[in-house]
Formats: sequence, structure tokens, C-alpha cells
Amino acid sequence: MTMPRHDAPERATYADVEAAPPNTVAELIDGVLHTQPRPAPRHAIASSYLGDELVSPYAKGRGGPGGWWILDEPELHLGGDVLVPDLAGWRKERMPAMPDTAYFTVVPDWVCEVISPSTQRKDLFAKRPLYAEYGVAHLWLVDPAARSLEAFELRDGHWTLIAALTDDASVSVAPFDAIAFPLDALWPD
Repeated sequence: MTMPRHDAPERATYADVEAAPPNTVAELIDGVLHTQPRPAPRHAIASSYLGDELVSPYAKGRGGPGGWWILDEPELHLGGDVLVPDLAGWRKERMPAMPDTAYFTVVPDWVCEVISPSTQRKDLFAKRPLYAEYGVAHLWLVDPAARSLEAFELRDGHWTLIAALTDDASVSVAPFDAIAFPLDALWPD
């Protein structure tokens, strides 16, 4: 007796990412193309405002130690995955210069995902384990609806919660613990 053959679904490729509509964010996770619309205003503001708090002291060295590249929505090519975190940072000692490509193959030292209802499952259950697998040292999850920030550090291949902050708590958390800013600076009122 012959068993019916069940072909595995075709794996998405970078060509699928490139063919995605321009008003979407496209990612490849475990060979599956994921697309979502550009972020809603609350999400975009939290991400932009967090970048504003970190870029001057860490990327430019104004009022802080400098020594970092911090970017909005960089395209990461890690293994066979294409990931687009809301923010990512690299220590300049690990990535001394920006690549000439439109994407990055150097694993970031820090990534931040701003949680939205439409991306929460993907950020928590698909991307968070991949960030650990690829060796990202620090992960922040910012939730504008809950007005919270959870910070994790990779220890022995597993995420360890190092801070859980809400409302107007002071943010001085690794790897950006040389400065402090109020968490509520990320929420528009």
C-alpha cells in the first residue's frame, strides 16, 4: 500500500521579503514570511522616544559613555532568518563600522521589541527564542498599553528577567545603566 505524499510547504526566501508591499514590515522566521502593517502611532512614539533617550548618551556620547550604534528597525540577517526589531544596538567594539549592505549580519548586543496587539505573539513566541539562539545579550520588551518595560539578559542560553518597570519608574537597566530616564517619557499624554 502506498502512503499519500505530503509535501512540506515551500520555504519563503528573501525574494518574498523584497516583494512585500512597501507599507509593511516583512520578516522571515523559520522559513515563513511574516508581514504586518507599519506600527500604529502609540507603538511608533514609544520606539522613537526610547531611541531618543538612548542615542545621545550611547551613540553620540553626549551625557553618557558613547560606544554604541543604535538604530530603528534594522533588518537582521541571522542564519536563515530575517528579523526586524523595533530598535537594536551594537557595541562599536564588536561592529566598528556600518556595513555597506541594507541589512546586518552581526548579531546585535541589544534588541528592543515594542509590543503591539498585532505583533505580541510573534515578538514573544517566535522572535524572543531566536534572539536567544543567535546570542543577543540583552532584550527589552516595551508595552505602551501596559506602560511597562521588561528587560532580560541572556545567561547560559536562557533569558533572565533583570528588571520589570511600570508607569514613571526610573530606567537605568543593563546594558544602558550609565544613565537614567523616567519610563513615562515614552508615553505620549
